[in-house]
Amino acid sequence: MITRVVTATLALSLTLITQCGMATELTGTLKKIQETGTITLAFRDAAIPFSYLADASGIPVGYSQDIQLKIVAALKHQLDLPNLRIKYNLVTSQTRIPLIQNGTVDLECGSTTNNIERQQQVSFSVGIFEIGTRLLTTRDSAYKELSDLQGRNVVTTAGTTAERLLRSTNADQQLGMNIISAKDHGESFQMLETGRAVAWLQDDALLAGERAKSRTPEKWVIAGKAQSHEIYGCMLRKHDAPFKQAVDNAVKAIYASGEIETIYRKWFQQPIPPKGLSLDYPLPEEVKALYTNPTDQPAPL
Repeated sequence: MITRVVTATLALSLTLITQCGMATELTGTLKKIQETGTITLAFRDAAIPFSYLADASGIPVGYSQDIQLKIVAALKHQLDLPNLRIKYNLVTSQTRIPLIQNGTVDLECGSTTNNIERQQQVSFSVGIFEIGTRLLTTRDSAYKELSDLQGRNVVTTAGTTAERLLRSTNADQQLGMNIISAKDHGESFQMLETGRAVAWLQDDALLAGERAKSRTPEKWVIAGKAQSHEIYGCMLRKHDAPFKQAVDNAVKAIYASGEIETIYRKWFQQPIPPKGLSLDYPLPEEVKALYTNPTDQPAPL
């Protein structure tokens, strides 16, 4: 009896020592979350259907936001923080990287492209989506390819990879386009809708989101050859391997369980708020491959 008690006491002591050791070993973002009981999530207010505000609640919704909340659920379990609080912080194309770097936000799952340049500034999770950069124009428009846009007004959203691509293509091919850099996707579509631009170059899934919420979705068409293929990832601070591993493991678990299929259908193939319209965006083969073989590398050029 005494032996069993001693054995049980020893086992309990070893468990407590191990748990204390694990707690003291936490570093970086995991340590910050453990100590504050709070995680700060970035969100975009108009990146439909990835991250956006659908009502006046101030709580973002979308495909990427659902993935982000699954990551939070995994962190609650890993850190034994069932009451982990979420704080939301609005970001834009221009502010999202600096706010990750300076610690204002801990995680950004939205519509951010993972590329070599950005990897010098932040880290990325395994990919959560893959897009092609294409044009949005009116269905009867003559402007369906970049080569058709010589000397025309073309809009794109400031601070995005699409803006950089458009400017470099304009210079390399001497197209003489007048490039308008809008502050966000909503303003980009407004420029197109009001005729101040004849085409909008952006990620095709984002174009589908803006088209779906417009007054006349049937008027608009996503056109042209994809000018680039890009993989979205969740952003986090560099040199924080434990937190990256936690995020990657959570995303991979969503893929392995098949939950991602439900999330995809919810945001791309079913009516979404606020207007109850469907993007009618079939699952691309590239995205399906990403679910099967997750990678934190950029899309091949």
